[in-house]
Amino acid sequence: MSLQLRLFGGGQPTAGKFSASNDGSHAIDKSKVLAQTDAEVITPKTPGNFSSIRSVPVVPDPRYFDREQADALKNLAKEKTDGARQSKRAYKSLAKIEAADKTVHKEHRKYEGAVAQNELGKKRADTGLAKKLHGLRPGYARLGLGIDKADSDARTRIDEIKTKLTGGSN
Repeated sequence: MSLQLRLFGGGQPTAGKFSASNDGSHAIDKSKVLAQTDAEVITPKTPGNFSSIRSVPVVPDPRYFDREQADALKNLAKEKTDGARQSKRAYKSLAKIEAADKTVHKEHRKYEGAVAQNELGKKRADTGLAKKLHGLRPGYARLGLGIDKADSDARTRIDEIKTKLTGGSN
């Protein structure tokens, strides 16, 4: 059988044989590696919409306000100031949650890297054992041939004894 057929198969079962899964090829999809973790996450390719918040319309021209308007704006300013304080707390908490998520994500990837590295080490050990076992095959073949020869020699001697004792007839 040619080396190419042995390496890549020729209609025979591939169990235990060299296959495309371990010839140095890979299935790492760059687009999956670089895919966003969420459709709304901000990246250079999805920079967001640069929206802002505006609680009151812009006053385009100088103008006078009456007491009622000024009091209403003062109350709205208090509301918005408190809302800003609460929003600041909420965004700070959201940032901490994101940081915690990143830590978990990063540590999980380290773990996966360790699993992959250790898997390679295990496969190296398996390969070493397979090579060692293949190296032992000639010795086992010699032992088997020795047993076959001893069996054959014994049968020959037994046949000789039978012939001698029975006077040439079986």
